[in-house]
Amino acid sequence: MKKFYFVIIGCLLWSATTTAQSDCSKYYPMSEGTKFQITNYDKKDKVSGVIDYVVKKSTGDAVILSYKMYDDKGKLIMTSEYGIICEENGISIDFNSLMAPGVLEQYEGMEVDISGTNLLLPNNLSPGQTLPDANVLANIKVPPINMKMTVSITNRKVEGKESVTTSAGTYDCFVITNDHESKMGVKVRGSSKLWLAEGVGMVKQESYNKKGKLISKSLLTKFEK
Repeated sequence: MKKFYFVIIGCLLWSATTTAQSDCSKYYPMSEGTKFQITNYDKKDKVSGVIDYVVKKSTGDAVILSYKMYDDKGKLIMTSEYGIICEENGISIDFNSLMAPGVLEQYEGMEVDISGTNLLLPNNLSPGQTLPDANVLANIKVPPINMKMTVSITNRKVEGKESVTTSAGTYDCFVITNDHESKMGVKVRGSSKLWLAEGVGMVKQESYNKKGKLISKSLLTKFEK
């Protein structure tokens, strides 16, 4: 169950920073077949995992993004997909789609129902801007046990612009920060910092504990249109 908890938290945070789109997004103008890779690092700057993404399907108002998740030794640990919904001025994350069969099939007999407020990313970003909060409630059933997990993403702000270089290239990025809190028996607080490039999406992300200490980071390491 502890493993499932961290899988879900990871999916929520990664989806909030590595999403793709159709024509509705200024920051994720990806077409079907576009591929990109996110490499995750622990607090000691060692590789903790790799996620390979591909835009599987793109329509006028939604996108299906598939991914393969590998551990630090390159072993495949999960294959799944999730949806992105076009809004009037940007995109939102379909949290329900995070519970695709590829996630749940690892946990025999488990049922998960997700509700909440989708994570919105508008096209008109500017330094000093405040972005809407998001929250998720997951009801998890593993007979005979029923549990609840909550995740809140708050204080989302556009702090400014910076240039970031990774193995995928050099990009001019907006810097977006947020606080997050999750609870499933134990409450965990932290914060994140995202570097977002127009036409590419997430280039870099750092996660911090409640004391502000860096605990992990993610980098865009491949990008192919």
